[in-house]
Amino acid sequence: MNVDSENLSGFWLLGLCNNFAYVVMLSAAHDILHQQESHNSTSPGDAEMSSSSGFAFTSHVFQAVLLADILPTLVIKAVAPFFIHKFPYGCRVLTCVATATASFLLVSFSSTVGMSILGVIFASMSSGLGELSFLSLTVFFDGSVLGGWGSGTGGAGVIGAFLYSAFTQAGLSPRTTLLIMLVVPVVMTISYYFLLVFPPAFSQWQCMEEGPVRNNQERRPLMEEEEEKEAAEDEEKPGEFGLVKFIVPLGLVYFAEYFINQGLLELLFFPASFLSHAEQYRWYQTLYQIGVFVSRSSLFCVKIRRVWIMSVLQCVNAVLLCVAVQFHFLPNVFTVFVIIFYEGLLGGAAYINTFHFISKETGAREREFAMAAASVGDSLGIALSSPLSFFVHNYFCSR
Repeated sequence: MNVDSENLSGFWLLGLCNNFAYVVMLSAAHDILHQQESHNSTSPGDAEMSSSSGFAFTSHVFQAVLLADILPTLVIKAVAPFFIHKFPYGCRVLTCVATATASFLLVSFSSTVGMSILGVIFASMSSGLGELSFLSLTVFFDGSVLGGWGSGTGGAGVIGAFLYSAFTQAGLSPRTTLLIMLVVPVVMTISYYFLLVFPPAFSQWQCMEEGPVRNNQERRPLMEEEEEKEAAEDEEKPGEFGLVKFIVPLGLVYFAEYFINQGLLELLFFPASFLSHAEQYRWYQTLYQIGVFVSRSSLFCVKIRRVWIMSVLQCVNAVLLCVAVQFHFLPNVFTVFVIIFYEGLLGGAAYINTFHFISKETGAREREFAMAAASVGDSLGIALSSPLSFFVHNYFCSR
């Protein structure tokens, strides 16, 4: 295997592991919280309500889980790019591994709701820190590794959900399944420290004090004789405010996407279908994840510069499905399957193309910082959509 193939494989595995722990652990936390609520119910009626749907985040406890899942990632992505350069990449990856491991252990041995939510928080911290760090890291390698990272993150949703379902369907408890999944942080460690082939000038353990603006070839202050060349580059690169043109469309895509996923999907039920309510919902989630995986892997085949087009199309999806919940005009569940798969395609394509064009259009001295800072876009969109999706979901349920 040549160096390019090793790095491509390494970033694919890093993307898989970074999002895999988050996907699997969140599903397990949901199941364990259901068990705890059932055991703590004061009456048979309470227990029946707690377990009847099996997949709906309707109680305040599950809303707290979603907030614990979103907010730590958002905070890390919003503030870390301004000081994360003081911590070498080797230390960052160890922190991601440690927090991912802690999330698995906390949830698997959880005996209280608070302990389960703390596990979700650790998973969110690991995912957020890992995403901004690995996106920044891609600027030190060949451009193809960004495609590998994107494909790996997309694969995490499909593979993580499938393996978790397969293990639990085979009779393993969520706790046992989580303990098996402790192999994921091990794979992340191996992928980063043993599979990637770093450039000779890359400093694995050195703290960088010169700030977020750094050259993408060497992790050291720029030489005096290069100042004229850098000035020319600075005129062409987008600064922090220039990143808004990337962050806003990405955030809007994810705002509409998670408004659909959190607020509408559970309500798109077709009683005449041969699939039960729970089965329809699981297929929605599966097809969404497959769509994300396909489009996040598409950078090797097609590149889309106008991400705002995908933002508009995703908002159209959200409006269409909201109206469909209200008036029930969609003919059957298979129509929704197509729309949800398309939703995943739009979200995944917006993500990977945003970072591709940031890496191409941002000046060399700011590229590393820009990749980290722009990662706040998707998390910001998700966080902003949550209150609206809860309100809309509860509104339709109350009717």
